[in-house]
Amino acid sequence: MPKDHLYSTTVTWTGNKGSGTMDYRSYDRDYVISVKGKADILGSSDSAFLGDKSKYNPEDLLLASISSCHMLWYLHLCSKNEIVVIDYKDEAVGTMEELADGSGRFKEVTLHPQVLIADKAHLALAESLHAEANKMCFIANSLNFPVTHQAVSSAENN
Repeated sequence: MPKDHLYSTTVTWTGNKGSGTMDYRSYDRDYVISVKGKADILGSSDSAFLGDKSKYNPEDLLLASISSCHMLWYLHLCSKNEIVVIDYKDEAVGTMEELADGSGRFKEVTLHPQVLIADKAHLALAESLHAEANKMCFIANSLNFPVTHQAVSSAENN
């Protein structure tokens, strides 16, 4: 039987420079993401859209959500299969297309997990678990574009 989980986030715009959104350049795109009991995240739009490049933009956060969800499922599956993961790093890349009217969408995301496991005898299984993690990821299952992975695995006892 399905089980619902409820999440709540507050996003507060902090970019009013005194005249609100009087025109396209009269305001900053800055905002704060708040979740009760957690550290705030400072955000802005991408610098291509007049945002502050030193802050997280929605596109960064989408990639981070996809990548971290995949990683957490992967670690779970490895643990369940008695594969000891020593190190994990992913350099996710996403392609977003901007349309003539200014709207856009992500076309694809590719994860590039680099995984170090303890025992080389488990390398093949460890590599195969990325496909399973991709199927299990709540975030990837919610998207309307493909999420693929190009994993590189190695073992500590090569």
